[in-house]
Amino acid sequence: MNERELSFLEQWMDAHREYRDRHPFTELLPTLSVVLADGILASEERDDLVWLCERLRSKDYYDAATADMQRLHASLAGIAADGAITKEELGALSKWLSEHEHLRRCWPYDEVDGLVLGVLRDGGIDEREHQTLLGFFSEFLSVGKRQTVVRPLMAVAATLQGVCAVTPDIKFGNSVFCFTGASNRLTRKEFAELVETLGGTFSNRVTQDLDYLVIGAEGNPTWSYACYGRKVERCIDLRKEGSQLLLVHENDFHDSVADVGAV
Repeated sequence: MNERELSFLEQWMDAHREYRDRHPFTELLPTLSVVLADGILASEERDDLVWLCERLRSKDYYDAATADMQRLHASLAGIAADGAITKEELGALSKWLSEHEHLRRCWPYDEVDGLVLGVLRDGGIDEREHQTLLGFFSEFLSVGKRQTVVRPLMAVAATLQGVCAVTPDIKFGNSVFCFTGASNRLTRKEFAELVETLGGTFSNRVTQDLDYLVIGAEGNPTWSYACYGRKVERCIDLRKEGSQLLLVHENDFHDSVADVGAV
């Protein structure tokens, strides 16, 4: 742990002092106090802390999916806590994501998976990618009622791959589709007719009933408000509220159409 990570941990402890007489804080806070006393995380202290945290994992209190999602949130906060994201951290996160695919369709799994895969594809993290990752991960750094780092995803241009689900499983029957952006393959009317031919429903608006927002492949590959507008923004807000709708790249949509033999 570096100094910034230790500082963040101290802030977190201060923000949760009021729970010091409640389990599991009765065990966790004293252990953390010992760790932070000299500002150095010795290997023995680390092993003790990891051992304790493993036994306090919330699967004892919540269902497995909830516990895993809490762990993902905590991991994103931990990675962003010092303001620097390394290839090693992203590699470990990518491995964890691949082992927890049951969280797909749940925010922020798909968004994180897309961002991480896109960044790791060329084996390095450039400055733009670093700022995008940090902007997203920092959303999970809340201490008390404020955020330690305020860099929401929307303030930083994110790649289209990072917004769309990775290899989405698209079901056409009884599903509701919406389209945004531009396409050189289908007009909006042709898109609607194709969806309805496959048993789905087309909508011009993003609603609570929406299952898929298909994002056109034409235009600027970097996503921002200016590129795709309020439909993408509304979908991300709905996902944060618990909706399992997916943002799908047009290429993946056409691949799924081909898979059902309706090319």
